[in-house]
Amino acid sequence: MFTTRRQVLRGMGAAAMAAGVGGTGFRAMAAGEGREVLTASDGNLVLPGDFAFEGLPEAELAKILDRHGVSRERIEPPCNVTILRDGDRTVLFDAGAGPTFMPSAGELADALYDAGIAPEAVTDIVFTHGHPDHLWGVLDDFDELLFSEARYHMGRAEWDYWSDPETVDTIGQARAAFAVGAGRRLEAIAERTGFFKDGDEVLPGVMARATFGHTPGHMSFEIGTGGDPILVLGDAVTNAHVNFERPDWPSGSDQDADMGAATRVRLLDRAATDKMLIIGFHLPGGGIGRVERKDGAYRFVEDDA
Repeated sequence: MFTTRRQVLRGMGAAAMAAGVGGTGFRAMAAGEGREVLTASDGNLVLPGDFAFEGLPEAELAKILDRHGVSRERIEPPCNVTILRDGDRTVLFDAGAGPTFMPSAGELADALYDAGIAPEAVTDIVFTHGHPDHLWGVLDDFDELLFSEARYHMGRAEWDYWSDPETVDTIGQARAAFAVGAGRRLEAIAERTGFFKDGDEVLPGVMARATFGHTPGHMSFEIGTGGDPILVLGDAVTNAHVNFERPDWPSGSDQDADMGAATRVRLLDRAATDKMLIIGFHLPGGGIGRVERKDGAYRFVEDDA
């Protein structure tokens, strides 16, 4: 039975959670200058509602969830991996969950196949952060690198946090398995990894933007298009309901809930003001859409291009 965020955090990675509705679909859109941006499904997570909603004002929360048809008891956020095709580069933003995290996730390899992309054709993987559903997919069923020809890119602060042997003792018992799993995978890719900081051009036309809070070194990315950039959010925004209507509310999924809320407020304000196209790892419709202001807050509008 799903009851608390602590229980689900302990259970993640043990392959003991019930499977949700997966899928290997993908969406594509032109990004200008000979570039193409896709999102591919890695399946979905299956989580208790308390993972995200514990401690929030229940009466107001219920109204928001009812409007969006979302269960208070169980949520199944999709997992959308962003892909950039640019000349001879094929870039993934995050690597998915891999085969050992959760039965309902880990479908990225199939989705890439559907999109005509072989794992060995991936040239670069750029990480938003080191949580299991974003990092653990670098290893396959045999504990070998799935993306055998890729170079890896991670923010320096995020790398330092997950590779620090003390993190497993300071992150809290509920997330200790995250640290162990991250450390093992970072060791596997260490010789192929480059580092960046806020404001750096990670790859041509890909700029790093610090969006700390969900993790200590979480990064988002602007993909240049020759026009308005595309903003890859990672987990700075994790749902299309509460995070948009009350971005100032803390989320239990963020390691620093107050910083995560401040980051969301800033990001959604900018995306709405600049009418930016956004891609969210856990947003619906392949994660692609825009932010509109509504009733003093925001709403997510899926892109229909």
